[in-house]
Amino acid sequence: MVFLDHYFTDNRNLEENRKDHSFRFSGHLFTFTTDKGVFSKTDIDRGTQVFLEVLSHEDLSGKLLDLGCGYGVLGIVLKYVFPKLQIQLTDINPRAVELTNLNCQKNQIEGVAYESNGFENVKDTFDIIVTNPPIRAGKTVIYKMFEDASGYLAENGILYVVIRKKQGAESAVKKLIEVFDNCEVVEKNKGYWVLKSHKNSN
Repeated sequence: MVFLDHYFTDNRNLEENRKDHSFRFSGHLFTFTTDKGVFSKTDIDRGTQVFLEVLSHEDLSGKLLDLGCGYGVLGIVLKYVFPKLQIQLTDINPRAVELTNLNCQKNQIEGVAYESNGFENVKDTFDIIVTNPPIRAGKTVIYKMFEDASGYLAENGILYVVIRKKQGAESAVKKLIEVFDNCEVVEKNKGYWVLKSHKNSN
């Protein structure tokens, strides 16, 4: 087990082995370049697929942040489905960020990807933040993402999270209620929960 080379770390030292794979969503075929050291490098993970199905039926508008974007699937597909969205994508992993920018170009999507450890380098506020959080990084990391998200959401902004039940969905709901005073379980599908919290004006 090479923990230091995990997808939620700076693993630019890994040898490159880029590969392309395709993903069809909403009648459109996307092509993504992946590499060693990024999450779900061989195909689109089930959690992301469930998440996209739910998000594609939400009314998304304004500025969106894909937090912990991996190689950019969520942000890129959502920009295609909702063309008026302004998207930014961040990841702690510089290899993931490089791939995301490449995949934006490959799929003719206008978006900006940049390195950030959580919200460290994020300057803007957003109407929507979406995240498929790095579960293996642990609850301390993930819960800090939830807490910090509140400060980067515009008034009435929304945080969406996908998380597996067996990897802590129920405790994530409790944490989101603690942070936002609300959390809706939008979907339960094949063990994955999609959670939604609003930033309410005081």
